[in-house]
Amino acid sequence: MQIAGLASNRGRNLLHMADTEPGGAEFAVVLTNEEGAPVLEGAVERGIPTEIVAKADDETREEHEQRILKRLKEYDIDLVCLDGYMRILTEEFLDNAPTTLNVHPSLLPSFPGMDAHEQVLDAGVSVTGCTVHVVDETVDGGPIVTQEPVPAFDGDDTNDLKERVLHEAEFTAYPRAVKWFVQDRVTVEDSEVSVEGDDGGQFPARRLSSDDRGRELRYGENPHQDAAVYVDAASEEASVVHADQLNEGAKALSYNNYNDADGALNLIKEFDSPAAAVIKHTNPAGCATAGTLDAAYERALSTDPMSAFGGIVALNRECDATTADLITDSFKEVVVAPSYTDAALDVLFEKDNLRVLDVGELGAPSEPLTEKDLVGGRLVQERDLQRPTADDLEFVTEREPTDEQVETMRFAWQTIKHVKSNAILFAKDTETVGVGMGQVSRVDAVRLAAMKADEHAEGKDAEGAVMASDAFFPFPDGIEEAADAGIEAVIQPGGSVNDKDVIEAANEHDIAMAFTGQRAFKH
Repeated sequence: MQIAGLASNRGRNLLHMADTEPGGAEFAVVLTNEEGAPVLEGAVERGIPTEIVAKADDETREEHEQRILKRLKEYDIDLVCLDGYMRILTEEFLDNAPTTLNVHPSLLPSFPGMDAHEQVLDAGVSVTGCTVHVVDETVDGGPIVTQEPVPAFDGDDTNDLKERVLHEAEFTAYPRAVKWFVQDRVTVEDSEVSVEGDDGGQFPARRLSSDDRGRELRYGENPHQDAAVYVDAASEEASVVHADQLNEGAKALSYNNYNDADGALNLIKEFDSPAAAVIKHTNPAGCATAGTLDAAYERALSTDPMSAFGGIVALNRECDATTADLITDSFKEVVVAPSYTDAALDVLFEKDNLRVLDVGELGAPSEPLTEKDLVGGRLVQERDLQRPTADDLEFVTEREPTDEQVETMRFAWQTIKHVKSNAILFAKDTETVGVGMGQVSRVDAVRLAAMKADEHAEGKDAEGAVMASDAFFPFPDGIEEAADAGIEAVIQPGGSVNDKDVIEAANEHDIAMAFTGQRAFKH
């Protein structure tokens, strides 16, 4: 699609679209009605042809527009985009030009006209933005194609609003509208605009979110990075963002504390039985379920007590004094639980630097999506809530696992979902034995889990354990390493072109193996 841009001044939206080429659109020409308009230099730098059609003093508006139309007809133009073009176009011009768009710096129909930002400030509204509309003979009254909101803050002046609306709203909405036209998704009929595929649902065509700053943090992941935590007030699921810090005199949570505590809480939400997890750098140093909470914590800690030093503890039951005593035996940064007994708080509050978070009743997961920020955007996906039953597993080896091993497989699978990929996890009963996380080689992940089990775990080792792998084994070498470590059963997704060789290796070592049919990557 070829665009003609009309501007009277800087034309920053036009130049931005020339740089980003939304939908593959290109500028055939940039035309201005002002001699020396800054947009001309920007267009020339980008190799875009330019035209200057200034209005003569003795020239009528209609005559001036006829000269503009004559110049535009020299180019193959599909769409006209205005940007600060300080002329009201007549119906005759619009009838003879291609569809013409403009961007206005407010959420029309509110605050039309020249002084939109002043009107916004005078009205004291908390949200402003921009509107991309089809130009008609009215002033800012044409049918709306799309809008983009931005906040207006107490203390803003017109320059603050102008820059925010330009960079956060106009640079988003105007290219979006042009892209829709390039894709032939826009229909304009009887002063109404409809856009094909502009729909809602779980993954809507556009996402608008408004989170309130909870507080500024001391720093981000590293001391040279500034950071803040934002709060989604609409979220009702138990979370560390909404948690009460019970020992108010202790230092506040850091960026890394929030990140790790969130990972720990999400892990223990997996289990119905009393469960405990110790997290370090978002990975489980250990996790376990048991008949009592203190037993679950002891078993989780014993997986890798060295790595658990300075970690985050999460519990899925009310924390009692016995469990609190165990937690405070070694240095921990944060403990997260749905509630605490008074006796437990007396114990925990003795540690000045241990932050105690009460997240309230855990309940069922209610937030359906997770997201990860990228530079220039974000990834959004459904949460991994898979919880395979024994009937969901496919047993593929000559040796079938025992009922006890199947339960361990299920525990291991629910836990490995929270281990960074490539991930391998060794477990016995319903407790971790060794965890190999974040490796670029699955074989190295097996070796790491074996080393952790045999060298770091207290009172347990890999012999006779169940191994979980978050993705399939591409070759039999991972099974060979597992056999050397003493693994007796494996749970993995399956689906490799070499599944037959992997199963054969398991049979050779008398290892039981189950396929889930689903992988559990976490990046």
